[in-house]
Amino acid sequence: MDDYILNEHHKEEFPPAHTAEHLLNQTMIRLFGCERSYNAHIERKKSKMSFHIDHKPTRQEEKEIERRMNDLIEEDLPVTFEFVTQESLPEGISLDRLPDDASETIRLVRIGDYDVCPCIGKHVRSTSQIGRFEMLGTNWDENERSFRVRFKIV
Repeated sequence: MDDYILNEHHKEEFPPAHTAEHLLNQTMIRLFGCERSYNAHIERKKSKMSFHIDHKPTRQEEKEIERRMNDLIEEDLPVTFEFVTQESLPEGISLDRLPDDASETIRLVRIGDYDVCPCIGKHVRSTSQIGRFEMLGTNWDENERSFRVRFKIV
């Protein structure tokens, strides 16, 4: 295996919740046409992620988020990694969130054909290892057009 020099990583993630973070980001993008979460706190006991979206989701839309997440987990999608240079990034991959001193080599994390993004965190090997996604609650901020999802992995 080639040795790549990547940025140092100072966080010890809980791999099931961190992998679910990737799935929830892509689920929100697909359901609401938004960007990836602008604020996320992912922990073993409970996590929260915030998204800028154009409307307060209905109860049915909230249930659809939870349903899709658990369907994706059950699909047992493989979680794989690939190393690319910043110049050879696949189309649609943004470096906006990388630190200014990001290494030339970027690790992309792919979850089946569902999601791909730069990440150096720890992940499960396939989505069935995540467990069950349980939405604990949501908050809507009308002024900010911000939707926060609180969840846990069980």
